[in-house]
Amino acid sequence: MTNALSRLLTTRDWLLADGATGTNLFNMGLSSGDAPEMWNLEQPDNIRALYRNAVNAGSDIFLTNSFGGNASRLKLHNAQNQVHELNRVAAALGREIADAAGRPVIVAGSVGPTGDIFEPMGSLTHALAVEMFHEQAEGLKAGGADVLWVETISAPEEYKAAAEAAALAGMDWCGTMSFDTAGRTMMGVTSAQMAAMVEKLPNPPLAFGANCGVGASDLMRTLCGFVAAGTERPLIAKGNAGIPKYHDGHIHYDGTPELMGEYAVLARDAGATIIGGCCGTMPEHLKAMRAALENTPRGPRPTLELISEKLGGFSSATDGTGEDTGPGRERRGRRRG
Repeated sequence: MTNALSRLLTTRDWLLADGATGTNLFNMGLSSGDAPEMWNLEQPDNIRALYRNAVNAGSDIFLTNSFGGNASRLKLHNAQNQVHELNRVAAALGREIADAAGRPVIVAGSVGPTGDIFEPMGSLTHALAVEMFHEQAEGLKAGGADVLWVETISAPEEYKAAAEAAALAGMDWCGTMSFDTAGRTMMGVTSAQMAAMVEKLPNPPLAFGANCGVGASDLMRTLCGFVAAGTERPLIAKGNAGIPKYHDGHIHYDGTPELMGEYAVLARDAGATIIGGCCGTMPEHLKAMRAALENTPRGPRPTLELISEKLGGFSSATDGTGEDTGPGRERRGRRRG
């Protein structure tokens, strides 16, 4: 059985995903500290606009406004009993926009981390994580999401729990981790380790990769790590629009549309099939990315030198793969010590 994303992947050699959810909603008036998922019920027209703006900018895939829609995260807002409804509506609004697009557009049900730490360091068990992700997945499925989109995961245990929940819900899925500490996730996973983990899952994702992290350069280096691991599975690159900086009391990302266009082409040439933006990525960035992908002939696989020249330097001397020396080794040791 194939779904809409599987079919699209057979006909295209790249797909454009969407940009930021939070950045765009904050620009619409969402207050810091509020749960974006509540807007699915309270401000549905703004959520429709979020989705529509991505589609109009050229996205083939957009993520639902459900990143923090699990019971653990929603409990912080006393909304843990609304998991199914908030996720269902997030997907239903997306289905409405995608079906009106006039071309195939994928509604990807966003599933972010629980925010809890696994045993023995924390209290989260595998069974509880699966239960929370499954509840969220069923809501997204009921609303009409094409696939689940697990994102910004740091712990391999959480990635595996989300994979199991997708199987329980009978849904295909994609899954990205966030590499932000010297090329590793917060829990120490390297690109090579993630690529190996994905292939050992009972129900591996349709596509996997990286999102968020530090900046486009670092994410590109992680992408190169996936390619070097020899995976044949479609790869996802969803990098931030530059580096976050405080400006007049607000976080501002310094990546221009032109920079994100360069990033999109480099990501495609490096081996990514699904390319999008994360924090700071606005519709104008997506339009530039779409134009660059359509108008720039495919080139050779970029070197790390070319990536740093085009997108800026890397934030650390190593990505944690290969020789385990330098900042990656030191920071990993401090984190686990």
